[in-house]
Amino acid sequence: HAALRHVSRRGTRDPLLWNIAADIVVNGLIAQEPAYELPLGTIRKRQLEHLSVEAVYHALRTDERYRSLVLEVAWQDLLDGGFGVGGILDERRSAKLDEHWRHALDQAQTVARTLGHGTAPAGLARELDSLREAQLDWRAYLWRFLVRTPSDFQGFDRRFVGRGLYLEALDGDAVRVYVCVDTSGSVGDQEMGTFLSEVRGILGAYPHVECQLYYADAACHGPYPLTAGDQPPKPIGGGGTDFRPFFAAVAEQQRAVGDVAVCVYLTDGMGTFPSVAPDPPVLWVLTPGGIEVARVPFGEAVRLPYDE
Repeated sequence: HAALRHVSRRGTRDPLLWNIAADIVVNGLIAQEPAYELPLGTIRKRQLEHLSVEAVYHALRTDERYRSLVLEVAWQDLLDGGFGVGGILDERRSAKLDEHWRHALDQAQTVARTLGHGTAPAGLARELDSLREAQLDWRAYLWRFLVRTPSDFQGFDRRFVGRGLYLEALDGDAVRVYVCVDTSGSVGDQEMGTFLSEVRGILGAYPHVECQLYYADAACHGPYPLTAGDQPPKPIGGGGTDFRPFFAAVAEQQRAVGDVAVCVYLTDGMGTFPSVAPDPPVLWVLTPGGIEVARVPFGEAVRLPYDE
């Protein structure tokens, strides 16, 4: 629980329900290891334990199939008192604990590799990877694209302002975002990890984000429908870079559903652009070593910061 920062990640969520969700995740990780055996009476939900703790919490809170489990559990072993108002971990102490466990896990994996003991178990590695935070403020970026006020037209397509896309709508209705991750050979493992962190940031930006994820090199793979709490599937690609197949796929989807949406393309920018700009607004998210922002022929471009 400490290593996965289950206390600091709770925020204002219900403590008991969060505790159950965290136990399901941890017990699922332990059950995958052949050297350990869980005791009788341990909380297990095999259909949930591969998810992040946030996704498990959401399922327990909203799905009637799990209500009996919640009612049966009356204990709580995650400490939540003494941290601040309402038992919520204060920001300063939360940051300090997060830094401590981040360093501890890095050291543990380094020692394991040095001694020839391999790396973290697959389930633990997956959960740790989900803790990587997005570097962009996606709530702000989606707001800028979809919720411009009538007095703020500069640099924005007026058609989208006139369709009732205001902040209230963004908080209450579905927000459709077409996301494409560049999986061409010019994108390395570190950049790919950063891209997937940004995808998770998009999913967590608003309660009702509907993400249609694509992977694209010279061809387009997808869509993979994702909502808050989902983990992106394994990337597909490795070839050349052509941006056109993704925008062709979006145009086909737009003809089918007819909704208003935004496109986000995470890439180094080294590829073939369409000769004509697509109808939805586009945000290009460029790697630190990618092309110059001025070379993007349409849409808005932003560069990811260098990792420190």
